[in-house]
Amino acid sequence: MSAQLQDLPLYLQRLGFQRAPPPSLETLRELQLRHTGEFAFETIATLVHAPVPIDLPSLQRKLLHEGRGGYCYELNLMFLALLQDLGFQARGITGRVVMGGPEDAMTARTHLVVLVTVEGVEYLADVGFGGMVPTAPLRLAERGEQGTPHELYRLDRRDDSYVLRAKVGGEWRALYVFDTQPQAAIDFEVGNWYVSAHPQSPFRDQLFVARTGPGWRKTLSNGSFAIHRIGAASERRELEGAQAVMAVLREEFGLRLPSGPELGEAIGRRLAVGARG
Repeated sequence: MSAQLQDLPLYLQRLGFQRAPPPSLETLRELQLRHTGEFAFETIATLVHAPVPIDLPSLQRKLLHEGRGGYCYELNLMFLALLQDLGFQARGITGRVVMGGPEDAMTARTHLVVLVTVEGVEYLADVGFGGMVPTAPLRLAERGEQGTPHELYRLDRRDDSYVLRAKVGGEWRALYVFDTQPQAAIDFEVGNWYVSAHPQSPFRDQLFVARTGPGWRKTLSNGSFAIHRIGAASERRELEGAQAVMAVLREEFGLRLPSGPELGEAIGRRLAVGARG
């Protein structure tokens, strides 16, 4: 995939850059940290059964002009295009999410991440993994703990693959398994279709939202809103009704919501299912 960004100046401005920075490791670190704070992870489209196009014009329109975020195929494809436009050697790779289950599970390849090479060293860069997104690039060859502005992460080898782990509550939890085999645009299209439209997709009929900031993460899982602060207990509250959820989407995650009744109705149905469950 070659970069075709038409709105590069606006994209850089959203990330706090007045001009294109050099393709250095310092730049990559700043871009990843700022991206996870500026562009929310969100699954509004899969909740309301809307199509999720991942061509660059559609991604730029949604993220830069419509005030929205997205999930990995949207956020990381935009980030990949940005890196390529800035002169980084970068390409997309895919992985299998195992968070919350056995790490040897053969789940579908539904997570898109970016592999970046800086001065001959390979790094994993990810701005689209929801509430546990790494906020700094991770050196692929490093086997020890790697610090980020938020949690500690670790990359372990497993046969011909890597396992990404995060240290949460004193425990190392596996997030996803990936390898570095080349991927084509059609691989991303197939994975994106599964995530957005397949009945067994974990995002279908669900509302998941996440955003980072200095020392904190905010998450929303349907009607459950939480703020996680480094070194402190999480603050959680259950939201009552679709209007309360939409207010949090606007005020806490900075999202501009689509017009029309579809979103409110879909949130109402989701909350009703949760109440019965």
